[in-house]
Amino acid sequence: MNKELIIRSGSSYIDFALLKEGRLIELHKEEDSNGLGVGDIMLAKIRKPIQGLNAAFVNVGHEKDAFLHYHDLGPQLLSLLKFVRLVISGKLKDYSLKDFQLEPDINKDGGVSEVLKAGQPILVQIVKEPISTKGPRISSELSIAGRYLVLVPFSDRISISQKIESKAEKERLRRLLQSIKPKGFGVIVRTVAEGKKVAELDKDLQGLFERWVLMCKKVHKAVFPSKVMSEINRAGAILRDMFNDSFTGIHVDNDLLYEQIVTYLQDIAPGKENIVKHYRSSVPIFEKFHIERQIKTAFGRTVSMTKGAYLVIEHTEALHVIDVNSGNHSNKATNQESTALSVNLIAATEIARQLRLRDMGGIIVVDFIDMSNTDNRKILFDHLRKEMEEDRAKHKVLPPSKFGLIQITRQRVRQELNIKTKEENPSKEGEIEAPIVLVDKINTELENIIKEGTYKGTIVLNAHPFVAAYITHGWLSMRFKWFLKYKRWVQVMPRDAYSYLEYRFKTKAGTPL
Repeated sequence: MNKELIIRSGSSYIDFALLKEGRLIELHKEEDSNGLGVGDIMLAKIRKPIQGLNAAFVNVGHEKDAFLHYHDLGPQLLSLLKFVRLVISGKLKDYSLKDFQLEPDINKDGGVSEVLKAGQPILVQIVKEPISTKGPRISSELSIAGRYLVLVPFSDRISISQKIESKAEKERLRRLLQSIKPKGFGVIVRTVAEGKKVAELDKDLQGLFERWVLMCKKVHKAVFPSKVMSEINRAGAILRDMFNDSFTGIHVDNDLLYEQIVTYLQDIAPGKENIVKHYRSSVPIFEKFHIERQIKTAFGRTVSMTKGAYLVIEHTEALHVIDVNSGNHSNKATNQESTALSVNLIAATEIARQLRLRDMGGIIVVDFIDMSNTDNRKILFDHLRKEMEEDRAKHKVLPPSKFGLIQITRQRVRQELNIKTKEENPSKEGEIEAPIVLVDKINTELENIIKEGTYKGTIVLNAHPFVAAYITHGWLSMRFKWFLKYKRWVQVMPRDAYSYLEYRFKTKAGTPL
């Protein structure tokens, strides 16, 4: 499997595109700002405990106060509050916790007013970025994530990833971590730690402990509210969470970023740094890897799929709705049930990709094409779950109803990625689809006509003069490429009466195809 990470750097942003077999499956943007990111740890102040909600509003420096529910406090809250108070006052200068006296755990069924007071300083971690009109969601149960391990202060517990199935390996990792973890800290062992040697685990652990100490030094001098620990940059976070032996290439167009990624890979995967390539061509990197084209065609209300089928994606404040349409695929069908299954399976694959690509979260309702056969509904359900397996966000897929509806819940921690794909209409007010989307539609429709094979004569394409000129321009024109691919000549006829987006495929006699 060919998996590549393409990194484009601008003056105030970095874009990350993850390709699988050349197909865009994830897109991330990191902007140069002082905003709040998932994983950041803040020295904050309790604004107001609300007994009715069993939660508190916390000032973390955002225009909207953060929301801290009692269940997100963590059992070791009293130890955390005591530690913060001692560090701020300067009475505690040893941040190792080896001699720190832990307080009893809080009552899991208690009330927020019993443990928090207005004006109280507290360390909190961002678990959900501000979305729409809502402030950030936070937790006071802190954790610091590394490549193989996650360090949890004020705990003594060792947790092993459930994806590590071997009991012997779990026991080996538990023994190793018990011997090297610092006192007063718990550890979560990530899936990628399976089979790793003690030296690799210890190096990761020491790095996390050093980040903890550095954060504590900032707490002593910090003002309220302020960020005392940032999640590592998005490039590092993506490599830390996603990198494995299946990666075949990382292409980056920035000198400094190239050096940072090579150094990072030398630490987490020695010997794999040679897959990092410094891109130096004058052609923009996203153009070279056909990412701009995929962005234009993958975002927007309507998403085209193979065989003429398409999705319609609508967004509301509460949920997302996806409608599956067979398009002209149904015109070629002899059996309605088999057609529905075929289109639904194609749609399930594309929907799993769209959820990751747009980072859609919350409740997603998918209206698949109705299928009366119970076995076919199960095939669709199993296929969708399999396609969703690579999604790192927590999610749950419910079985389809007899009406063809499938409900999906997906973890929502960041704003949904929303990219404008329409462009200004050059001839009048309003917007039109990007030209590349129109060209892709023409390509797809021509391919379907030829594959159908019912018409053997000359194919005539009527289109706006600008579009016609683009298709026929140059020796290696799009029309000539069609001839090489299909061994059929397409006659292109400009039509002044057509709008930019209007086109028709017809026979030589003028009959629509």
